[in-house]
Amino acid sequence: MCGRVDIHDLRPVKEDMRKYYEGNVEDYIVYDALGYNVPPSSDLPVWYQREGRGILMPMHWGFVPHWAKEKSTKYSMINARAEDIDKKPAYRAAFRRRRCLIPVNGFYEWQKVPGKRTKQPWYFTAKEAPYLLLAGVWDEWHGEGETLRSCAIVTTEANETMKPIHDRMPVILKPGDIGVWLDKSVDETEALKPLMRPIEEGYLTEWPVTPKCGSPAYDSPECVKPLTLL
Repeated sequence: MCGRVDIHDLRPVKEDMRKYYEGNVEDYIVYDALGYNVPPSSDLPVWYQREGRGILMPMHWGFVPHWAKEKSTKYSMINARAEDIDKKPAYRAAFRRRRCLIPVNGFYEWQKVPGKRTKQPWYFTAKEAPYLLLAGVWDEWHGEGETLRSCAIVTTEANETMKPIHDRMPVILKPGDIGVWLDKSVDETEALKPLMRPIEEGYLTEWPVTPKCGSPAYDSPECVKPLTLL
């Protein structure tokens, strides 16, 4: 599961998008910083592609399929499992035609601590890059006079580094994967499945952080500061 992310600096993302598309980018993100402790039901920055242009747009974190009769939490899903994303009715069409990237500076996961009721939060980020590209899917729901664009983060089984902390992790794509993942003409599961694997060992770096991160109302640089465990 991936249920909390850090998006405190989007400037490197925007710079790299402009380079990737040679300036042909539509940017609808008003602020460069969205928060250190961003929870579900917030807006996330979503990078997708349309007619060769890069689009960066805020979307609701909690996937609502276009066919839903109402904008209801019944259909609001924050994660999509890579193992069956091509078979689940909610995600099937989006997986084929509306794949996206969700750029974050890092993400959090909570570890069970023997003998304690509370879990210990850990922060994960790229070892040698200012941000991570999380694989995602998005959709557009239309109601009476209302449109909602929403997204979900694709998750997979944990790699060896993550396993002691949690059994799931987000699918993290490398820059070389961008072209295939965002290409609508690529709609065969067999071509996309190899991208939806646990990231290789050594790509991430991680450390424990303050338990204050457990509250989505707590948004501070302290959220990503390493904590010394006793």
